[in-house]
Amino acid sequence: MGNWFAYIAIGIWPIVAVWLFRTKPMQEATLWTILGGHMFLPVGTAIDFSMIPPLDKASIPALAAFIGCRFIAGKRIPIFGQNRLVSWLLLLYIVGPFITAELNDTPVIQRARFLPGMTHYDALSAVAGQFIVFIPFFIGRQFFRTYENQLLMFRTLVLASLGYSVLMLFEIRMSPQLHTWIYGYFPHSSFGQQVRYGGFRPVVFMGHGLLVSFFAAIALISATVLWQLKYKIRRFSPANVTYYLMLILVLCKSAASILYGFFALLLIKITKVKTQLRIAVILASMALLYPTMSIMNIFPHQPLLELVRSIDTERAESMGVRFENERILLEHGRKNSFFGWGSWGRNRVYDVESGKDVTLTDGLWVITFSQFGWAGFIAEFGLLAIPVFSAKKAASKLANSHKELIMLAAHALLASLIIIDQLPNSSLAPWLWLLVGILLGRSEAIIRKHREEASSNRALLQ
Repeated sequence: MGNWFAYIAIGIWPIVAVWLFRTKPMQEATLWTILGGHMFLPVGTAIDFSMIPPLDKASIPALAAFIGCRFIAGKRIPIFGQNRLVSWLLLLYIVGPFITAELNDTPVIQRARFLPGMTHYDALSAVAGQFIVFIPFFIGRQFFRTYENQLLMFRTLVLASLGYSVLMLFEIRMSPQLHTWIYGYFPHSSFGQQVRYGGFRPVVFMGHGLLVSFFAAIALISATVLWQLKYKIRRFSPANVTYYLMLILVLCKSAASILYGFFALLLIKITKVKTQLRIAVILASMALLYPTMSIMNIFPHQPLLELVRSIDTERAESMGVRFENERILLEHGRKNSFFGWGSWGRNRVYDVESGKDVTLTDGLWVITFSQFGWAGFIAEFGLLAIPVFSAKKAASKLANSHKELIMLAAHALLASLIIIDQLPNSSLAPWLWLLVGILLGRSEAIIRKHREEASSNRALLQ
């Protein structure tokens, strides 16, 4: 439970959003409403009314952005567009939980554990919760369709990270205390997980050091894009800003995020856009195929574990625990593989004698697969991956626009890393859905413009 200020922060954020939408352009207001909520609102505190999903750090910014776009800016936010595959995946995303509930309506009774059956109310609650968090995807797709909109996204991410870095540096030096001081409690069950290499990982208001480090990696990629495009960040050189954010990322002490950030930086700086797009597609495809490779035992879990062990024994032990829990959950999930086990903890594995939960769920993919089966995994990860594939297609229509190609390729690479991070972690939040939706919207706009120009040229020839 948060203190009184935590509830004030949750309750006042829609008012902040209204002010943003009345004083700034719609795209800028949307970015700050959703990103700002992720950066500053309390973790775990929720205003919970019956019959509606909890109003919390995830749902409040998404709903506030929806209200701002729809009722203040006066814009419609269509759900189904012209891309049929996206529409089918959205339909599966919505309908799937109801089928899951229908197939899991009987309780699971063990010697020391009782798990209730799912109801259609549970399915409706799951769909509503998912849909609210998913709203930024629709907003990004519909209203961020130009080069300028895409550039605004990267600049906002860099500016936000520069301001946030002050708080991050404070916690790196003083330990993660800001959430406790301001909201009255520490946002994670284990403070020890934020201690690393004789120092601290910053948590600030994001809930875990891993989430902050991933935010820092995204910021570094964004700064690299501006450096490549030669755009200044206010009065600062984009190269200097990139070096500074590189240092911040290293100080976050998260190996995976450091790898993401430096990997993307090198690709953007030294490879061609075609290479970046190919790698983005490969990464997205790997994420989609990962469950199948795990089931068929063809993913190189053990060689990867040995490689990490040769670098850092502690990180290898952590990875080994994740792989083992994935194996247990995957084996359990395969018993109900098409639509999953549903909610109420039915997707987890318990000790028969004591009833104790013996599993850990870290990766979003295994959480989604175990709860909603292949249907849920294909819907969610398919919607994340389609913008990457669409960007590659759109890039072939931008042969004469080098700056747009640079930005599109880097954005596709960024989106592919968001998908990859959902294998070991569960970092997907409304602000990341917004970034992925913006990529899809921009790609669709490029493809549509090319089709219209081709159609116009054919008409002139006739």
